[in-house]
Amino acid sequence: MEEIEIPSTSRSEVEGLIRQIRQSNIDPAAKDKIERLLRTILMWVNLLEKKNSSITKLKKLIFGKKSERNKDGKPGSGKKSDDAKDDPATEPEPMDNTEKNERTTQARTAGHGHRAISEYHGAAVVECGNNELEAGDDCPGVGGQGHLYDLKAPKNLLQFKSEPLINATVYKCEVLRCSTCQQRYEASPPPGIRNETYDATCDATIAVMKYGMGMPWKRMEEMQKMRGVPLSTTTLWERSDETARIGTEIFRHLVRLAANGQTCYFDETRMRILSCDKEDGNKKRGATQTTGIVVRWGERKIALYHSGRAHAGNNLAKLLGYRDPVVPEMLTMCDALSVNLSQVKNVKNVRSGYCLVHARREFYELREKYTAESEIVLNAVSRIYQNEEARSMTAAERLALHQVKSGPIMSELREWIEGQLGEGKVEPNSDLGKALRYWVRHWEKLTLWLRVEGAPLDNNEAERALRKIVLIRKNSLFYETPKGSGVGDILTSLIQTCRLNGVDAWDYLVTIIRNEAEALRSPERYQPWNYGETRMARAA
Repeated sequence: MEEIEIPSTSRSEVEGLIRQIRQSNIDPAAKDKIERLLRTILMWVNLLEKKNSSITKLKKLIFGKKSERNKDGKPGSGKKSDDAKDDPATEPEPMDNTEKNERTTQARTAGHGHRAISEYHGAAVVECGNNELEAGDDCPGVGGQGHLYDLKAPKNLLQFKSEPLINATVYKCEVLRCSTCQQRYEASPPPGIRNETYDATCDATIAVMKYGMGMPWKRMEEMQKMRGVPLSTTTLWERSDETARIGTEIFRHLVRLAANGQTCYFDETRMRILSCDKEDGNKKRGATQTTGIVVRWGERKIALYHSGRAHAGNNLAKLLGYRDPVVPEMLTMCDALSVNLSQVKNVKNVRSGYCLVHARREFYELREKYTAESEIVLNAVSRIYQNEEARSMTAAERLALHQVKSGPIMSELREWIEGQLGEGKVEPNSDLGKALRYWVRHWEKLTLWLRVEGAPLDNNEAERALRKIVLIRKNSLFYETPKGSGVGDILTSLIQTCRLNGVDAWDYLVTIIRNEAEALRSPERYQPWNYGETRMARAA
């Protein structure tokens, strides 16, 4: 294809042409338009020569910005309504850069991306004042006649910095010795530096990374080695063991509090303990698992974990052994596995409910094979959860709402299920028949929330709590000994309880490590929800 040769014109030639036009006898209005056109060409040439403008920027300069309008002529969709297509009055008025920046600042919350500055509550805050000016001073601007005042809206610069997993500092303390008596004189570390190898922040970081985030020991060892601050897996384990020792009494106090809670969610998941597999030679022993228990105690939530051969029902029965007989009955929530309720059913003052999500799950898995039947159950459960998502209500108001709105849904669902089974429309031993018979067999406990104030619909609290154990299992595969699982149970319980109550788990562990003696002596003062008050009282 033959290239088109574009004639070139220098800037001096265009300027000369402008001078000739000014001296010509052309109409003054035409002179002005021609000169503006030539000046525009010079501006484009200048931008292209600097190479700092893209085609998009040039299009905006030439054609202006496009306005976005929806079908009704409102901003938002990029389309105009029929009435607004040819009406110049509907076009937005151009605004200068100052007005545009002010509108943009008002429209979005200052912060980083889509997050407000207030969400970074763990970030250090540095107040930066103006060293040369202050509120009340005369305006230093050219022609400024006014006074400066504080906008009370500082400009935020959010800066992220990185540190290695665990850092180390070497304090080289000078040592002097007398030439006569050989007495040694050692310099002290800087003020505020404790004479200890492992600071509380180090031990807290190890515990959070392993039992809060699921990072295995070997990966932590390699990461530290790569950074030049090596820590062996043995050292990492020993520091976690020490942290768990300090938190033991706090964990026991949490157990006593949880025993007197109002609502309890519990379940279990497989967790291998190697030494338990090797006991008694080749004799078959029960599998090992971790039980996760979440208890609502007043306005607080408590998470407890226990690993071993005991099943969830056995661990909950042991927990309820600490329950005060005078407190009101506890509501428990689990699935319908017999191991969950084999021991709990004999405990007095406890009322059990079954998880609605577990009952729903079977129909979700059958939706491709039995589409029409599964949709009836899934839609009914969906409507119930729409009622559950009501605004903040008391337990009595929530119960009344479900009785009015969800009660008819459940009655209609039960009538349909009984019709399917009673009229022989479904084979009882088929997958669908088994799923329907599960609902009929456990109907009373699946609908406890229709009769008892505060009864939950599902066991999602326990399911979420067990995700932390699943994460540890996926990364580390197993615990090596019961002692290792015990350390994991204590630290995971403390960390997860902090999460459930909106507490910084790392800061919490640092505090109890630094106040070891008092935390062991008075564990009730170092619970995740009140340790901050104790720390402030000590500082005062």
